Amino acid sequence: MSELRVFAVTGLGEVARGDDVAAAIVSAASLEDGDVVVVTQKIVSKAEGRLVPLEEDDAAGRQAVIASESVRTLRRRGDLVITETRHGFVCANAGVDLSNVDRGWAALLPEDPDRSARRLRDGIRAAAGVEVAVIVSDTFGRPWRRGVTDVAIGCAGIAAVVDLRGTEDDRGRVLVATEVCVVDEIAAAAELVMGKASGVPVAVVRGVDPTWLRRGSVREEIVRPVAEDLFR
Repeated sequence: MSELRVFAVTGLGEVARGDDVAAAIVSAASLEDGDVVVVTQKIVSKAEGRLVPLEEDDAAGRQAVIASESVRTLRRRGDLVITETRHGFVCANAGVDLSNVDRGWAALLPEDPDRSARRLRDGIRAAAGVEVAVIVSDTFGRPWRRGVTDVAIGCAGIAAVVDLRGTEDDRGRVLVATEVCVVDEIAAAAELVMGKASGVPVAVVRGVDPTWLRRGSVREEIVRPVAEDLFR
């Protein structure tokens, strides 16, 4: 792989509960076999009805929604809560987000982001006859580093992690610990053309290594089991 192309998909319009996001993407983008379609969590949650009424100044209500979406609280500082969601994600406020939704509402993470990605992939195949991979992305902070970046919370048709253990580096040394989270890297690249406030919720990444295009799952491949986690 020597080149990647990343381009935004525009003209989708506002998404509401029950909308066919796959059909909208097919209408707005010229897709090819092997493309990776990156879709923001927000429009997936809107289409799946994962919105709850919540006023911006209702601190108690917000904490109640966060608690309902969490299985464990790890840290708390003022209004900021770091929790573990039922998906296994460790993130701020259990992914409950008031940005890019109408006032008086909050978006929740999809119930099963891998399943959401599979449904979008199947819908794109049915509508356009192309074999693409799909990544559902969201914005996460990172411990010990300032700034946020987009990561994958669900995927279909692409390996979440590419295992390079047992291969050799350019000096002939055998790699013993290198597992590359390619879906996070692709999600971050896609965010560069989508932005945070431009109303562009979908991007296409073209030119990924075709060997990555296989069955994949964020929950199965990326979420680290507690027994392997030094920080929980």
